[in-house]
Amino acid sequence: MISRARTSLALTATATALALTAGLAVTGARAASPDRHETGKAAAWTAAWAASPQRPSTGFKANWSEAGFDRQTLRQVVRVTEGGDRARIRLSNAYGTSPLRVASATVARTTKGASVEKGSVRRLTFDGKREVSIPAGGQLSSDEADVKLKPFESVTVTLHLAGTTGPATFHAQSFATTYRAEGDHTADTGARAFDESTESWYYLSGVDVSGGSDRAARRDGVVLFGDSITDGFASSTDLNRRWSDALAERLAKAGTPRPVLNSGIGGNMVLNDSAWYGEKSANRFSRDALDLPGTGTVVVLEGLNDIGYSETDKPTYKPAPVVSARELIDGHKKLIREARAKGVRVVGATLLPLGGSDHYGPHAAAVSDEFNEWVRTSGAYDAYVDFDKALADPADPERIAPAYDSGDHLHPNDAGYRAMARAVDLETL
Repeated sequence: MISRARTSLALTATATALALTAGLAVTGARAASPDRHETGKAAAWTAAWAASPQRPSTGFKANWSEAGFDRQTLRQVVRVTEGGDRARIRLSNAYGTSPLRVASATVARTTKGASVEKGSVRRLTFDGKREVSIPAGGQLSSDEADVKLKPFESVTVTLHLAGTTGPATFHAQSFATTYRAEGDHTADTGARAFDESTESWYYLSGVDVSGGSDRAARRDGVVLFGDSITDGFASSTDLNRRWSDALAERLAKAGTPRPVLNSGIGGNMVLNDSAWYGEKSANRFSRDALDLPGTGTVVVLEGLNDIGYSETDKPTYKPAPVVSARELIDGHKKLIREARAKGVRVVGATLLPLGGSDHYGPHAAAVSDEFNEWVRTSGAYDAYVDFDKALADPADPERIAPAYDSGDHLHPNDAGYRAMARAVDLETL
């Protein structure tokens, strides 16, 4: 089926706080100690948006990761699924080979495209300073910012990279537009200078909020962990129509709003690392899912690439060993043990139908059926969601129903991602 993103993100080091609304005051960050509000109490942080970092590489679409940046400004738009009175951002240099120098950074309310709301641009600081250097392999957070964010609000983060960065840590498939300009345009409200764009995120790995509720104390964040189907491949660009978006919207409409984080990476695998599609799930699960602030439940949808890559000879789909159902199940059992060791509820998902796709063949079909039966009947997961049945064509259950098929017979379209969200029993999360 589709390429599944194993989201295991490395969350290391200091907390990043973000500044965002009109009239906002930025306070100094405290490295290696809990962030605190004016009351002196430790801040209870909840992840409101996340993206799993990847090694610089060629992707399905052109990106800037391998070339990196040189005296340029990046402008990136993300949508949070939780609100709060304060916010912080996280920047990742996980796959950098040298320190990353951020000369200046701002946050602002998004209007349209690369334009932001006039009067909303606020400078970010890092431990009280405007400029920061993030070591190779590290992650850093901005200082806490007193800013009110609403659920489903879009936030624009702008970074000026004054030096030569070298290859950039990034998230390949954002299904959102990122903009670039020459020179320093962090304070611009208009879009004129931002005359280049791609559909990837660079260095930005998270936005956390606090003060809006007691969610972090309750740990009710839902992380969706997987490959390209979780990542939202073939969903409409800039419209937030991944299945993570649909699930967050459904929870809100049901009167049980909860933050939903997307930890998918297109092409990811359970059992093998890929130079193109990220580290295997076991290597990234804690960092990209279990360790995100406020995580209470993780939904795991992964394995189509493990079983499907051996059915095709595309050069990017390497390594492509022939994987058995037992090997795939053992890989999932490892994730289940990790989640339970950290007190996180873990929900399994059956693999979607893959008939007619480039991942389909006799071996992949047999392993998919055996794996899906294990998810349904073994009781290994705390609960499960049956995407195989929810999206299957009644006339040919080996295939995705035409109404849900993006056209490659592997990835859902926008309607298919909504159907995935509807298939979840909200009581199991």
